[in-house]
Amino acid sequence: MRLSSGAFAASCIAIEVVGVAIFLRGFFPAPVRSSAPTEQRAETPAPEPAAGASSNWTKLPPPLFSKVVIVLIDALRDDFVFGSKGVKYMPYISYLIEKGSSHGFVAEAKPPTVTMPRIKALMTGSLPGFVDVVRNLNSPALLEDNVIRQAKSAGKRMIFYGDETWVKLFPKHFIEYDGTTSFFVSDYTEVDNNVTRHLDEVLKRGDWDMLILHYLGLDHIGHISGPHSPLIGRKLSEMDSILMKIHTSLLAKERETLSPSLLIVCGDHGMSETGSHGASSTEEVSTPLILISSAFERKPGDSRHPKRVQQTDLAATLAIGLGLPIPKDNVGSLLFPVIEEKPMREQLRFLHLNTVQLSKLLQENVPSYEKDPGFEQFKMAERLHGNWVKLHLEENHSDILVGLGTKVLRQYLSALKTLSLSLSTQVAQYDIYSMVVGTAVVLEVLILLLLSTPHVLCRKAELDVPLLSPVFSLLFYLMFLVLSAIHVVVCTSAESSCFFCSLPWLAAAGVMVLVSALLCAIVSALVRMVVIDGMLLKKNAAHPSSGWSEVDLLLLLGTVGHVLSLGASSFVEEEHQTWYFLVNTLCLALSQETCRSYFLGDDCEPQHHFHVEQGCEGVLTHTLQDSTVCNNFKPNRAGKGPSLSEAHGGCKWWTVLASPWLVLACCRMLRSLNQTGVQGAHRPDFSHWLTSSEHKVQLSGLAALSLLVIFMLVQRGCSLVSKAALALGLLGVFCYRAAIGNVLFPWQPDNKGISKGIVEARFVYVFVLGILFTGTKALLKSQVIAADFKTKTVGLWEIYSGLVLLAALLLRPHNLPVLAFSLLIQMIMTKFIWKPLRHDAAEITVMHYWFGQAFFYFQGNSNNIATIDISAGFIGLDAYMEVPATFLTVFGTYVGPVLWASHLVHFLSSEASSGSALSRACFCYALICSVPVATYIILVTSLRYHLFIWSVFSPKLLYEGMHLLITAVLCAVFTATDQTGRTKS
Repeated sequence: MRLSSGAFAASCIAIEVVGVAIFLRGFFPAPVRSSAPTEQRAETPAPEPAAGASSNWTKLPPPLFSKVVIVLIDALRDDFVFGSKGVKYMPYISYLIEKGSSHGFVAEAKPPTVTMPRIKALMTGSLPGFVDVVRNLNSPALLEDNVIRQAKSAGKRMIFYGDETWVKLFPKHFIEYDGTTSFFVSDYTEVDNNVTRHLDEVLKRGDWDMLILHYLGLDHIGHISGPHSPLIGRKLSEMDSILMKIHTSLLAKERETLSPSLLIVCGDHGMSETGSHGASSTEEVSTPLILISSAFERKPGDSRHPKRVQQTDLAATLAIGLGLPIPKDNVGSLLFPVIEEKPMREQLRFLHLNTVQLSKLLQENVPSYEKDPGFEQFKMAERLHGNWVKLHLEENHSDILVGLGTKVLRQYLSALKTLSLSLSTQVAQYDIYSMVVGTAVVLEVLILLLLSTPHVLCRKAELDVPLLSPVFSLLFYLMFLVLSAIHVVVCTSAESSCFFCSLPWLAAAGVMVLVSALLCAIVSALVRMVVIDGMLLKKNAAHPSSGWSEVDLLLLLGTVGHVLSLGASSFVEEEHQTWYFLVNTLCLALSQETCRSYFLGDDCEPQHHFHVEQGCEGVLTHTLQDSTVCNNFKPNRAGKGPSLSEAHGGCKWWTVLASPWLVLACCRMLRSLNQTGVQGAHRPDFSHWLTSSEHKVQLSGLAALSLLVIFMLVQRGCSLVSKAALALGLLGVFCYRAAIGNVLFPWQPDNKGISKGIVEARFVYVFVLGILFTGTKALLKSQVIAADFKTKTVGLWEIYSGLVLLAALLLRPHNLPVLAFSLLIQMIMTKFIWKPLRHDAAEITVMHYWFGQAFFYFQGNSNNIATIDISAGFIGLDAYMEVPATFLTVFGTYVGPVLWASHLVHFLSSEASSGSALSRACFCYALICSVPVATYIILVTSLRYHLFIWSVFSPKLLYEGMHLLITAVLCAVFTATDQTGRTKS
């Protein structure tokens, strides 16, 4: 069976996506869980320990509070309450923290700092898995033991208003609820008004025990304009007035019932300096936790400096406060200040219940639990507690009882801290079997791509896959039987749950068939390389092969060096520096090449041609004689290349010589626009200056200039209709940004009211779809009319133009220069470097890949989840729609790689004599994307117990997985376009 190199590469990437998906499912495992079924009836609480005596405390203690109100303000970071903004904009809460009956804490949220995992942490006390970042988009029902489920089982009446994530996590738990969508980030007013409008009625009623309010407006403001926006102060003031209303209402109820209530003010996560969240910076993980109740007594001289605790500590505290069992999966500790006013016996009882629950969880998840220091401390504390209870029951009220009680208290607190730390470090159990299966698929695909390189890159650019040979069939059936046997053994003997074992047998068998087929294909490729190409290599050993140019060596060594750098956490955090260095070095190498080509005439250099001869004899020999790894070209028979002016049809020589330096200058300016990474993210940059409210005029002028440059660079290849649509679309982009308040028209006052810009954004979408439709129609027309090569070129450019217009809409105004510079560099490289120097398809493909990666970071992205601009997914939407929002968010994040890959398709297709260059480019693109993914999977497997595995390596793994998926789509486009070109020939 013969396949073109493009179709072969696209198939390999699609298979690799399956392997990476299986690996990710095994690598991001389920956190520590109790083995007790959640559905079973609540266990009898552990009785109070008593040494030689029977205690009458065998049941759960009564509730400490009659009513509990939880006000969760999304993205409320600690300095918004405890810092200067809290004093200025939240005076009532600041007063309660300083002088009122309250306890203030800074609760640390573990990454990933996104809403759904944080709600799970607050209500279960457990540490959610990192894969919950993905599940955050569509939250399933929470099956783990949690405070909400315990409260419902105890007959508590709960009411909820706010983020609909709660309704999805806890279906049928609330007697009354009203959910609001959390993903429509353009709305920061109505989303909170829909919560507040219920307050007056609910606070007057007494038919509830727990009220939960989740406000989203602050988070949405952060996504739109960052933590220093003037809108932040207004929203904090609004929240302060709401909290004052709730607190005064609770105090009035307490005077009637004479039983204390509890008001909890907290955030699910913080907010980074760019307004986003998801990673592990101090601003993202530090959230306020304020407990307000008349049951708390203010001690004279009591310091109100907030103590640092874990976010998971709230679940145990809330359970004790409501008189409920502590959730079985809880790894948090009871917040002791809540119970410090209680009698000593009650304090010890509460702490004993918490340590018993933690010790049981430790026993179920750590085989050598008896040697754990926390378990030993717990046993010691329990023995001392029994002695104290015995003395207490004997009515011994001497100083010995007080001293022993204090000692037991300290021992329990120490045991709680150690047990919680031990369980937190045992955060997860990896699904090794699924990881091995996924890794096997990925490595097999990579090996097959590497072994196929000499054959795919021959003059015909085709691969013969012997799927029906007898040897292939025999080896295939043998491998399938072995893998099936291993699967049965592993799945029947595995003690813990395994994702791959949980798959239906048909799906598992399909994966085993895939692994077996890939292995057989690898063996066939090896045999062919050793037998056939080995003979050709000996036959042509006497012929010297061409040398590699400096650019070829740079592209090869740079790509390999980047892959090797992924093994260090610092290089992963600062990966943008690697790509900045590589593209800058590439510019210098190209400058050297242009000077040599002009001044020396390239006497000793092989010529770069798109022209390829048909026929493929001695594949390996031709590959070795090639000056790059990805193309064969015929050397100039005269032994000397044409001058730069001849090669470019009279192009000014100085423009060619200056072009690499111009590209280098553009890249240097772009580096100053957005500081990214970890070490430099806090440093001031040009984007922060532009986005400040006092520089809105300068931002408006720069955005308008960038849009004008974009139009001038893109319109040159469009039809007249598409030019008009592009101009109107770019005008609509500026109108949209003006409507939402990012930029200003010259005649527009700065204090003009802002809107959501729905109409303006949809106006742009109409032109985006129109240009894409026009380009697609032209592309299909070129497939029908065989000789119409120009129609195909115009169609591809118009599709590219539609993507540029969409990118202009999704990018924030200060990032529009990034798009303009990207188009400018593409024009310079095309006109003054790639065509005059006649680089081959492989070199051009790798250069496009490098620049695409660099522009991914130029727009402010990083390997940090917090830099994802999710607001791009909701431009033009008046309601949350999962598929469009996901597509727009992904496209807005990967604008750089997608646009550079799209430009590559057009550039190679526009060369009428390029032959199968596009097919080879697809193969090269797939190969250079597969190598980092396969290498990184091996690295994270070996580093899975590294200190930074969750904060550094895991987010990068998610980025690599998404990049591979995008590469699969791009390779499919490459292949489809190449097939369109083949129909003409």
